[in-house]
Amino acid sequence: MTRKMFGVLTLALLVIGGVVWQLLEGASATGARLPYDRPESIARGAMIYADNCASCHGENLEGEPNWKQPSPEGLMPAPPHDESGHTWHHPDEVLFQLTKLGTAAVVGQGYESNMPGFSDTLSDQDILDVLGFVKSTWPPEIIEMHNGINAPAS
Repeated sequence: MTRKMFGVLTLALLVIGGVVWQLLEGASATGARLPYDRPESIARGAMIYADNCASCHGENLEGEPNWKQPSPEGLMPAPPHDESGHTWHHPDEVLFQLTKLGTAAVVGQGYESNMPGFSDTLSDQDILDVLGFVKSTWPPEIIEMHNGINAPAS
């Protein structure tokens, strides 16, 4: 990894960390937890995911190849949403905001991303159902860790 690339990645992590801190300090936009244990929400979320997310994040939530390395354009590829990715490292509210507003809007400060916001396409409940579907695919120990991450955020 070049020094410049390391610097860019470090800056991006610092910016994302600041955004996460701000979101955790502020009030919850949804006030709802992900419906990962509600079969009707999971089924609905799976269909919405297939129509809106799978083209980038993969039919099996596997993400794009080399998702930890910037593309030649300097943008980060779509990460996996299965247990091998970092989705479960973020509280519900952060996942909700990233999906609703898009990564660039949430991170700000000129950060660029291919991840669009879905506020004009999906309702808040649609987003919660998609995220609930994603969470429902994680192994029980990952779900338990994610629930622990959410405890301080709620």
